[in-house]
Amino acid sequence: MAGCRLAVVWDKDVKDTAEVVGMTETLLAVGTRKGLFIGRRRGGSWEFDESPCFNAQAIYSVAIDTRGDRPRLLAGGDSAHWGPSVFHSDDLGRTWTEPAAPAVRFPQDTDASLERVWQLHPAAAEPDVVYAGTEPAALYRSRDRGESFELVRPLWEHPTRSKWVPGGGGEGLHTVLTDSRDPRSVTVAVSTAGVFRTSDGGASWTPANSGVSAVFLPDPNPEFGQCVHKVARDAANPDRLYLQNHWGVYRSDDKGGQWTDIGAGLPSTFGFAVAAHPTRGDTAYVFPINADSDRVPADRRCRVFRTSDAGRSWEPLTAGLPQEDHYGTVLRDALCTDDGDPAGVYFGNRNGEVFASADDGDSWRQLASHLPDVLCVRAAVVG
Repeated sequence: MAGCRLAVVWDKDVKDTAEVVGMTETLLAVGTRKGLFIGRRRGGSWEFDESPCFNAQAIYSVAIDTRGDRPRLLAGGDSAHWGPSVFHSDDLGRTWTEPAAPAVRFPQDTDASLERVWQLHPAAAEPDVVYAGTEPAALYRSRDRGESFELVRPLWEHPTRSKWVPGGGGEGLHTVLTDSRDPRSVTVAVSTAGVFRTSDGGASWTPANSGVSAVFLPDPNPEFGQCVHKVARDAANPDRLYLQNHWGVYRSDDKGGQWTDIGAGLPSTFGFAVAAHPTRGDTAYVFPINADSDRVPADRRCRVFRTSDAGRSWEPLTAGLPQEDHYGTVLRDALCTDDGDPAGVYFGNRNGEVFASADDGDSWRQLASHLPDVLCVRAAVVG
């Protein structure tokens, strides 16, 4: 599949955080309801490809794998005609390859079929391993950098599975976190089953939701069944996780063993997205939404909130963002950071707008408007 030619310069004033490392660029991948838009920043200017890749396909997941000698992009596309697939690119998105056989598919004995790929995650401690999270909720593992995947059966066959209930957006495994210290340690989150973790490479899984409230259930503190929207890992303390729930923002200091409410100081604890700073510990970002029954930015203001003390306090980040009433909802994978220092922070919304910060979120620039519905955003500094 052909990629897209570089064409339109949208922002010449954003400082390039990658300049200090020489011939590099920051790659920004924006998955939308109708294609993948790729931006590149070098020498202080942003350039976006002339047209989207995967025209008319919904792109629910993107990964930028920078572990090898050559970066690899992965995209989970969903064609209304051909169905879902996983594509990869080894030339930074200019051309794409689709495997001859479906990369992700449910074995016949599962009596299930793939709806979409919600998550693509290069493993932190295994150079060629990539995980995929799907709908119906399942975890897949690739040993060839995302060209073929195998179902992780112990999670699919978990004894609680028959009681998992789809959320409003479906039953999707949308978060995969691996640990650079131990390849056997994997944490996943499912809507609406909650957080599960393994310490033996996927052979067994336990729920990890203690302290996370499920206000919509008769028992608000179940072992599983929470509507977890996203989980992120702290940069300095890998045992520390941040969680955005259907209602509630939480922190765990023991890899999900116990969660503590850190939502005080936010205008709303409902939301979809959470992201961690790539290098600074105790630092995370959320985008509060008014309510589950009113899914617009909290108080109808476009604001990212940052904590620099692991959730003890929060500050609104608004410089350069729209100041008038705003209705752009940010979905669970549409807020991210790159691996620069200071960090680039990015988000896209359902209005088709994309915003970027090159200074940890202190100030923002709008990079795009009038795109299709933004489903996911990923960024990385690449060679």
